[in-house]
Amino acid sequence: MRIVALFLAVGSLALGLAADTVSTSAGDVKITPVMHGTVLLEIDGRTWYVDPWSRADYSSLPKADVILITDIHSDHMDPKAIAAIRKSNTQILAPAAVAKTVTEAKVLVNGETTELFGVHIEAIPMYNVQRGPRPGQLFHDKGRGNGYVLTVGGKRLYFSGDTEGVAEMRNLKNIDVAFVCMNLPYTMPPDEAAVAVKAFKPKVVYPYHYRGSDLKVFAAGLEGQGIEIRERKWY
Repeated sequence: MRIVALFLAVGSLALGLAADTVSTSAGDVKITPVMHGTVLLEIDGRTWYVDPWSRADYSSLPKADVILITDIHSDHMDPKAIAAIRKSNTQILAPAAVAKTVTEAKVLVNGETTELFGVHIEAIPMYNVQRGPRPGQLFHDKGRGNGYVLTVGGKRLYFSGDTEGVAEMRNLKNIDVAFVCMNLPYTMPPDEAAVAVKAFKPKVVYPYHYRGSDLKVFAAGLEGQGIEIRERKWY
């Protein structure tokens, strides 16, 4: 597979986790995979977390200026993890279903946008179309959870949350870095994830939230597409 040489350089943090750096017109963005669906971002001197989960060790990680939460399930909405990383002025953005529990969260609904510390944030629908715990039910109903697209200095970063390869994902445009889930039975298998990623063609894709999935299947599905796959240590 042809690897696209883009704008990511491997770096490191004092906390010992491997970080990648995205160069933007507003300065570098550091991306650190933490665990499962938890991502740490450093943007313009501020610390952002996506879906902090308390199974990770936060004792040596920086406190959060911003927390983005995608859904109500405990590996995404985790009050214990929030308490471990929050400060008195931490800002939390989440869908309405999350705000019923995390009551201080600012609510974003699917399709809504906002801006925070110079970062444009868009809430993207994430949901199942066929998979659920029993007939007539889905693991993730449309409208309940948010994926997110963050735009920083002209670069666009997408976090899928728990979703199948829905139309809203396939129709994304100009995504530079994508974090895409793939685990059964809750989201989608790696071959379906590859089909969705081929549709919107991010420059770089990080498989995440993939416990138990065969990433070789995902890579095979993207063979020859010119999309760089970045496998990182999430578990």
